Amino acid sequence: QVQLEESGGGLVQAGGSLRLSCAASGSTSSITAMGWYRQALGNQRELVATITSGGSTTYADSVKGRFTISRDNAKITVYLQMSSVKPEDTAVYYCNAHESPRALVSYEYWGQGTQVTVSS
Repeated sequence: QVQLEESGGGLVQAGGSLRLSCAASGSTSSITAMGWYRQALGNQRELVATITSGGSTTYADSVKGRFTISRDNAKITVYLQMSSVKPEDTAVYYCNAHESPRALVSYEYWGQGTQVTVSS
C-alpha cells in the first residue's frame, strides 16, 4: 500500500506561480512512476505530468513549457512547479503513483486532491 499526501494548492493570479508537493509513504520502494492529474469542474480527470523512477517525464501539451515535474528520491516526494498559470489551469490536482511489487502486478494510488484556483 502507498499513501499520498498533497500540499501546496491555493489561489494564484494569472501569470503567477505555485508549487504542489506530494509525499509518498508506505510501500514506496516499489513505486515505478508518480504524476499529477487534474479535474476541472464538469470535466474528466486528465493527465498533467508524470515522472518515472528513472527520471523520464511526460507532459500534457497544455502545460508544456509552463509546468515542471520533479522528484526527490530521498524524501519520496514529487513536485509540480506551475508557472505562467492561466485561469484554465483551475482544477483539483491529484497526485498519482504506480506501484509494482513484483512482475506483472501493478497497483495505482491517488491522493485526496488539492484545489488550485487561478484568478484572471
